[in-house]
Amino acid sequence: MLKNYFKILLRNTRKNPLYMFINVFGLAVGMAVSILIFLFVQHELSYDRYHANADRIFRVSRAWFNPDGEFSLHLGHAAPPFGPLIQADYGDEVAAVGRFFHYDPLVKYEDKAFEEDNFFFADPEVFDIFSFNILEGDAKEALTNSDGLVITESMSKKYFGEENPIGKNLILNLEGQEAVFQIRALMQDMPDNSHFHTDFIASMAPVEAFYGGQDAFMSNFGSNNFSTYLLLNEGVNHKSLEAKLPNLVDKYMGESQSGVPMSKGTKLFLWPLTDVHLYSNLDSEMEPNGNIDYVYIYLAVALFILLIACINFMNLSTARSSMRSMEVGLRKVMGADKSRLIRQFMGESFMLTIISMVFALILVYLFLPTFSNFTDKDLNLNFLQNPEYILGIIGLVILVGVISGSYPALFLSGFSPAKVLKGAFKAGKGHEQFRSVLVVGQFAISVVLIVAVLVVVRQLDFMQSKDLGFEKEDIVVLPSSPAIQQNYLILKDRLERHEGIKSVSISSRVPSGRLLDNQGSTAEINGEMTQLNVRIADIHVAHNFLDTYGIPIVAGRDFNFNLASDSTEAFVLNEAAIREIGWSSPEEAIGKKFLYGDRRGFVTGVMKNFHFESLHQPIVPIVFMISQDRNNQVSLKIAAENQEQTMAYIKEEWAALRPDFPFEPLYVDEGFNRQYEAEERVKTIFTFFSGLAVIISILGLLGLTTFATQQRTREIGIRKVMGAETGNILILLGKDFLKLVMIGFLIAIPISWFGMSSWLEDFAYAIGISWTVFFWAGLIAGAIAAITVMSQSLKAAWADPVKSIKSE
Repeated sequence: MLKNYFKILLRNTRKNPLYMFINVFGLAVGMAVSILIFLFVQHELSYDRYHANADRIFRVSRAWFNPDGEFSLHLGHAAPPFGPLIQADYGDEVAAVGRFFHYDPLVKYEDKAFEEDNFFFADPEVFDIFSFNILEGDAKEALTNSDGLVITESMSKKYFGEENPIGKNLILNLEGQEAVFQIRALMQDMPDNSHFHTDFIASMAPVEAFYGGQDAFMSNFGSNNFSTYLLLNEGVNHKSLEAKLPNLVDKYMGESQSGVPMSKGTKLFLWPLTDVHLYSNLDSEMEPNGNIDYVYIYLAVALFILLIACINFMNLSTARSSMRSMEVGLRKVMGADKSRLIRQFMGESFMLTIISMVFALILVYLFLPTFSNFTDKDLNLNFLQNPEYILGIIGLVILVGVISGSYPALFLSGFSPAKVLKGAFKAGKGHEQFRSVLVVGQFAISVVLIVAVLVVVRQLDFMQSKDLGFEKEDIVVLPSSPAIQQNYLILKDRLERHEGIKSVSISSRVPSGRLLDNQGSTAEINGEMTQLNVRIADIHVAHNFLDTYGIPIVAGRDFNFNLASDSTEAFVLNEAAIREIGWSSPEEAIGKKFLYGDRRGFVTGVMKNFHFESLHQPIVPIVFMISQDRNNQVSLKIAAENQEQTMAYIKEEWAALRPDFPFEPLYVDEGFNRQYEAEERVKTIFTFFSGLAVIISILGLLGLTTFATQQRTREIGIRKVMGAETGNILILLGKDFLKLVMIGFLIAIPISWFGMSSWLEDFAYAIGISWTVFFWAGLIAGAIAAITVMSQSLKAAWADPVKSIKSE
């Protein structure tokens, strides 16, 4: 039977190579895209599931609320006491608690020195919670030693080559002080599908010492820098435990100065470990996470392209029905019943799908490395390591074969043999209408994808070109150090003597970063000191920071280096802070008493609102103050000319200031652009795949137009003999197809508007979707469709009418 199906398929290919090419190309591309995206989605959904107790591990996050109950800040980190206190109070529900503290130390061994990004201090209990693969040594025991260190295989090879690292010492530069740690255990590198990655895990003891000892460490509720994880006992409902945490907050943190329970302003949440990667995009994370919305978007794109390819198959199969009507009639006369004919046509469909799958797999293996690099994921299609992929491929073949072949099989098997053999067969109007619906669906999908591309491109252009309210160009940021902070004024004076350096400043954070620091504040309102129930983010700066970044003052004055009181009492707030505090205008705020944390002073200036963070975030209240000990970022405003020579000079200076540290400058404008990498990726995905969708749709339209003109060859010849112009022929052949394209465009407008409006909601500042987006999408789709239809129509219109009349 299969041999017979193959023969029929081969015969039809020889007779209609264009039809076969369109179907195989469309199905192959559709299935290849689906496989690539399914591999990506499967990888995204697999995050952290390799841990043996993944279903019992939960991460603690901490949120703060505005008076109206809205989130003002939600961190994926918590203060150090919370984890141990949760276990102490709810020990019957919590089996273990472990905390990670991230740090970027300079690590040295002999003549090797590297600044390590994936370095964590941690509690020994993290090895009870997570399924780290320990290759040598006792990892938990290692962290009970104050100098204990666990490293990964890759770090072992990086520092020691093939030598055994156990017992060797590494020197860490911690805040300018050197500390010796001994490697006591070796672990396997963490899998790619982990929401965080660590290369070094050191004892938490030095962190406790830095905070002032165990008592100070366990009473510090303000330093929310610890990734805290709980391992719950079997059968414990995490939502039930989470509901008890407000009582814990009130028990240990008490009330605010105004007598309000602390749980009214801050709350703890428990996140299932397997939800962190796709559902947790909080204000702080251990690493940038994925986004479930983009998973849905990629799945939709794969489904759209696959559906377009299947529609091509159905359309071309039913359109060519008259060419196989005699075959069906003869088979029925010879005794074939409808079920047998359905099996035959479904068999042909599956045969074609299998052939297409072979080409699809070739395409997947060709483009998988590029796709993996693009998504920054370790994707592979290894059937030996993942035999379940075979079932997936078989399932995809069955799905595509059924979708593509079911309607043509039912349609073709339903022919009446009497009408066919008498030459009176004609496809019913209902079948033609259904085929029209399929064409409309194809172009509606294509237009939706084109609109998506245009909206994403415009939003990205808007974000990258929007005036942020300060001068972001030509500002280089470099990390500071204790030595640089102590000698900042001397360094500033020396650097600014270079003709290529216009200004040097120092701060705790720089634009393009996140505003995560805040303390309680009190302000003078109507003559009384009033505690504020609003979060105001703080930035510690040098006196010339606003001038370096070109941030304008709208009321009052900037910091003045010659006024000693500015270093301890002056505050400069932005307009958003003035509004939230309740002052009627920036001018009213000047001279008002202001208390922030433990600093008392006066508002000396109000700066114009500017975008410190990316356009994903709204402009929030900010306070600037002078500080000497929290400034860990140095900003250099450099001249636009001769930047290569200027950067060479700065590199030489930094090598002397921070020996052994790598020179890794950050340009502020590039820092902002990095915030939009996910959107850049979506733009590329949409652009590429919408192009494929349009190509597949156009090929289907080409096949239908070619077949339609072949069916009307004699009619066209007669019309030309009767005096019809080429324009009349073009209108005759093209109007029906272009009408379907127009209907598809009209259907796509509300669908694409709704979808892209939802996507734009993720941005605090977004473009509006104007009518021009739909105009250009319709014009692009319509122009391509018109060119395709006209190419075949002109060919028929220009043919010799005598030959056309003789063709049937």
